[in-house]
Amino acid sequence: MKKRFLILLVAALAVWTTSAAIEYILRPGARAAANAPLLPEPTRIHPDYTDNVIPPNIAPLNFRIEERARRYFVRIGSDNGRPINILTTDACIHIPARRWRRLLEANRGNPLTFDIYLNQAGRWNRCQTITNTIASEPIDSHLAYRLINPLYNYWSSVGIYQRNLTTFKQSEILHGRSYDDGCVNCHTFLNNDPAAMFLGVRSGTYGSATLHTAAGSVEKIGSKWGYTAWHPSGRLAAYSVNATHLFFQAAGMEVRDVVDLDSVMTYYDLRTQTVKTTPGLADKDRLETYPAWSPDGKYLYFCSAPILWTDRKTVPPENFEKVRYDLRRIAYDLETDTWGEPETVLSAEETGKSILLPRITPDGRFLVFCLCDYGCFPIYQPSSDLYVMDLADGAWRKLDINSEFSESWHSFSTNGRWMAFSSRRQAGLFTRTYFSYIDLDGKFHKPFVLPQQDPDFYDSCIQTFSVPELISGPVSVSPRKLAQAVRDTAQVDVQLPVTGATKRPDPAQYPERE
Repeated sequence: MKKRFLILLVAALAVWTTSAAIEYILRPGARAAANAPLLPEPTRIHPDYTDNVIPPNIAPLNFRIEERARRYFVRIGSDNGRPINILTTDACIHIPARRWRRLLEANRGNPLTFDIYLNQAGRWNRCQTITNTIASEPIDSHLAYRLINPLYNYWSSVGIYQRNLTTFKQSEILHGRSYDDGCVNCHTFLNNDPAAMFLGVRSGTYGSATLHTAAGSVEKIGSKWGYTAWHPSGRLAAYSVNATHLFFQAAGMEVRDVVDLDSVMTYYDLRTQTVKTTPGLADKDRLETYPAWSPDGKYLYFCSAPILWTDRKTVPPENFEKVRYDLRRIAYDLETDTWGEPETVLSAEETGKSILLPRITPDGRFLVFCLCDYGCFPIYQPSSDLYVMDLADGAWRKLDINSEFSESWHSFSTNGRWMAFSSRRQAGLFTRTYFSYIDLDGKFHKPFVLPQQDPDFYDSCIQTFSVPELISGPVSVSPRKLAQAVRDTAQVDVQLPVTGATKRPDPAQYPERE
């Protein structure tokens, strides 16, 4: 008992001594007083956590000061509560997690300031204040994404992971090494609920299938699904079946490209465990992909393009660079299981580009989509940018948060105030996850990268973070249970419907999707 008391006493004295030293260093009249001369140029920090709106429940925004100095002092503060003082000889600033959480929680809606002092050549200089804003609304606590090496024509070491956004804890959902180095991709959740998930798997040993989780159980569906969208009711899911192929071009910033030789849209009824389709989703003369439901479940939005080739085996086919997708939607009645006729919401002829990846905010107000020069795979195209459409009047515009590199896959938080998306803005090489705050006026604010404990993490990380999906909690089904379902021979056998109005593409040889 005495030993424990002494340890606590020493720790308390250490904290007090450090705090006292810091206060002395910055006390007016001391050598490093708060009236130290102000540097004329803004001090850069890495990552660029400046002028952002951040969630009140986000992990600490650790950063590196891009200035050389003998010592660094950082004071992080807001309107309420004690500021966080950090005195160090290291340019990498690691913010105490508990004090960070208390400060953010006490200051929702308030500015958050970083005051940085540099001890250079024996004297202290004060940097211009960095200001961010703490949002009132939190972000969903977890993010699910795929980590994959930047390989070209085969998969290796592919896994789906989840990150607790309030901390730096990352955990595995499922990794391909648990079933003979298979591939795992196309994860999707019901209304941001981690308990209801579809997860695509592929394996040379165990075949291709889709895993369905519900209330802790796992069901294996013997069918290879492509891009998937849950109906908000949870009673069915629309998905694409694609014959996509990876190929290489001779020049350009990105030599990889993907073409979809044939595709069809279908939907899976969870109650009857059957697959169905409708002519509006399965036109034999068109390519249909990227389903997205309206929040009320009355419309299915998707992307559709004409097939411009007769030879569906040659890769790349003739005129592949001329394929541009329209944005369409089709009405659906859940109670009668009936569909309307497809209608064009926005045409490629109007935009001059290919429209991909529609996703609608939970309040049904906005639809965000990608525009790129051509084709179906925006991640490999630097031309890909994010746009937003106001569904009340159909007006659309380019978002201010784009960069010169590819922006793509996006998802929204449960409350609709946050968007996660993929970007290659860090030199155009590796895909990272960024977050943007959406205010009540529909403005998307300056994005910031997913925080890491080490500020230099992304400088040496060669894996790509792809398909970021915000979820309201952790996926509780264990990786072991999911892997066992992949290896298990028991499965729900389904067949694609084949009618005179539909085609059935060969979904073999999917490329690795980033």
